[in-house]
Amino acid sequence: MNAIEIRGLEKSFGEVEVLRGVDLDVAPGTIHALLGSNGAGKTTLVKILSTLLRPDTGTATVQGHDVTRDPAAVREAISLTGQFAAVDEVLTGRENLVLIAKLRHLKRPGAIADELLARFSLTDAGGRRAGTYSGGMRRRLDIAMSLIGDPPVIFLDEPTTGLDPQARIEVWQTIEQLAQGGTTVLLTTQYLDEAERLADRIAILHRGVIAQNGTLADLTALLPPAEVTYVEKQPTLEDVFLAMTAGDAR
Repeated sequence: MNAIEIRGLEKSFGEVEVLRGVDLDVAPGTIHALLGSNGAGKTTLVKILSTLLRPDTGTATVQGHDVTRDPAAVREAISLTGQFAAVDEVLTGRENLVLIAKLRHLKRPGAIADELLARFSLTDAGGRRAGTYSGGMRRRLDIAMSLIGDPPVIFLDEPTTGLDPQARIEVWQTIEQLAQGGTTVLLTTQYLDEAERLADRIAILHRGVIAQNGTLADLTALLPPAEVTYVEKQPTLEDVFLAMTAGDAR
């Protein structure tokens, strides 16, 4: 069974057709990237899958549960991390995690918090207010909070928007760890390098439909082979930035 199955999904806002018949399957335990420009409908699709919006027509299931007919079961199976970290900056990192664990009525919330702090390399910062965290640390804490309760499917909606290069790499490593642990990740992004680095499969959402879907090799095979030339490769600005900041303390 696929973790996510979408068939003929459509959604309009007034006269504007955002989704015009989306079909997509996401295999369990994989990272599936959803690429698209601004306004392509990526966030709308994620909101439908997470039961925040109802589709006009079509069907979608998550872990076998229909998003329209059984939204409560879908919400039990998922977690959603939006474009901006939703942490309480007055609380410490550990207090943020304990709060979510208590809201989910889980036993031993302190132990859950400590395990997640260790998993996301935040143990040393766990006693500090989240407002003092860097962008990458806040995002990692946000993702850690979303994993409380061990949801099998997580939606990451443009998780590295606004982050600096080092913070982006930290978040990428976190996402890779999720998939290695068996979590299914649907990742929406505008960044091609992000999809290339992380995704097992890539779907391109364009004009309300999935224009292409496949592995990176599948997609690059759609174009003519590159012409081989030899050039001297110069370091990029990102290479320089990462080299200069590699030893900084988080």
